[in-house]
Amino acid sequence: MSGVAGLVLTGGSSRRLGVDKATLILDGETLAARAARLLTQRCSEVIEVGPGVTELRAVRETPAGAGPLAALVAGANALRETETDTVAPLVLLACDLPWVAPALDALIAAPAHAEVVVPVDEDGRRQYVCARYGPRAVTAALALVAGGERSLHALVASIDDVLEVGGFAPGTFADVDVPDDARRAGIELTTTSRVAAVAPDARR
Repeated sequence: MSGVAGLVLTGGSSRRLGVDKATLILDGETLAARAARLLTQRCSEVIEVGPGVTELRAVRETPAGAGPLAALVAGANALRETETDTVAPLVLLACDLPWVAPALDALIAAPAHAEVVVPVDEDGRRQYVCARYGPRAVTAALALVAGGERSLHALVASIDDVLEVGGFAPGTFADVDVPDDARRAGIELTTTSRVAAVAPDARR
């Protein structure tokens, strides 16, 4: 589907990991650069929402660290500066999901009329930080953030046109959130965050 923009989220606090997950290296590239590449291959325009750890144009949510809903709003506002009309749909991607390429393809291929397209993992859980949000969802996000809301779950709950996509391989949505996640991915948690091994093929 043409005209889909992408937002890479790199501003998470990484408190449970102990190092900035966006800068961890897997297969020779940082997780942030990997996410940026996956979106750039599929989207017409991609922006980083975070501190600027990729080569993309970067903007910050207000306040910094306010969460993915505020990041969605910040990215949408930045895209509006370069477009003549409402920017939508947007594919949101957290940088700590290295193996979601099949899910991104499904989001791009989903029917254009779906206001929110959200993938579900093998356990039936919705993945809100790897999802596609349309113009009404972005407008709703603006209102929710203005009211102090921080949750993408609250945004999706407010939309009556939500399409779930599934059937992905186990591990597609495995994230790098705690040290054990990094070890399973083959990432060594050192100051240089070098690669210790190659991640399993099932997770690519």
